[in-house]
Amino acid sequence: MPRTGRAVVAYGQEFEIREYPVPDPEPKTILLRQELAGICGTDLHNWQNGFKTEILLGHENVGIVEAIGEGVTEDYVGKPIKEGDRVIFAPGTDYGGYGFQWNPDEAPHFRGGFADYMYLTYPNTCFMKTEASPEVAVLTEPFTVGVHAVMRGEIKFGDTVVIQGSGAIGLVTLACAKLSGAGKLIMVGGPAGRLELAKRLGADVTIDIEEVESAEDRTELVKSETPRGEGADVVFECAGFLPATPEGLGYTRRSGTFVEVGHFVDMGSIDFNINQLLMRKNLRVEAIWGSNYDHFVRGLPLLEKSDLPFADMVSHELPLSQVEDGFKALDGGYRINGETAIKIAVRAEE
Repeated sequence: MPRTGRAVVAYGQEFEIREYPVPDPEPKTILLRQELAGICGTDLHNWQNGFKTEILLGHENVGIVEAIGEGVTEDYVGKPIKEGDRVIFAPGTDYGGYGFQWNPDEAPHFRGGFADYMYLTYPNTCFMKTEASPEVAVLTEPFTVGVHAVMRGEIKFGDTVVIQGSGAIGLVTLACAKLSGAGKLIMVGGPAGRLELAKRLGADVTIDIEEVESAEDRTELVKSETPRGEGADVVFECAGFLPATPEGLGYTRRSGTFVEVGHFVDMGSIDFNINQLLMRKNLRVEAIWGSNYDHFVRGLPLLEKSDLPFADMVSHELPLSQVEDGFKALDGGYRINGETAIKIAVRAEE
């Protein structure tokens, strides 16, 4: 009897666990036994809209090499690879992406991270061996978004930086800004549990949106923490909510930089005064789209050697059977059993 493994299939806003045969890896491919897979904000926003067809999700992954196809001897950066090694991988490739995979019943089935296995089949997949713990390694993909954002933001030594949004992307962007030499870091977000972790990751000032509900009041508080009250040198919008963008533009000083990071899913349009918020402030505006292999190569060593408490970002590890609970927690209140949810990861083993 061939062995089987489980994979989560999403449709609409429902989740179903299905059993599929586990493949033996073809040449130039590897089979991973999943350890953890993070629930991404992009997963959440698409789930909120409802999936129109069946889909395999999960693109923030860490796993153990279960089997290696002929011809695979080293990882993307040239380190020797063997069965039992822990690896991470970039979900996007030139031939397709892992996660957000349609037609789950078509082989090979293990193309999404919410499963017992992941089959890396695309040519030139960027996978890298790591000595990091699973709780740190699973953050690699979102961390590379922070790497990309901060590189585009061109932070200078001593800059005053604001991060809007204290979810996973906001927190890793905060950490990357700290590692890049920011002099003062201001985090605007919530709830309080996430802001406490933000302080441990380097935030000098936190502003809780649950306590300071007015955008005007938040803007006044942010500016009061900047040199001469003129605003931040660089602002990163990582919340992914439409009103955050004009608010964040208002945080930015004249000739400063605003980086849009959070809108990976089309959440609609918004009106704002282009003359007042952009032109008269002589702003530089950047927008990033995910990350690429270079960001993985740059980012993973920083994750591995940093003393920052990255592992504490993974607040909850849920079995496959409870993946829906994770989505619902992120959709309403950011709490599970009364505890603040920061990063929710799905584990293969029950």
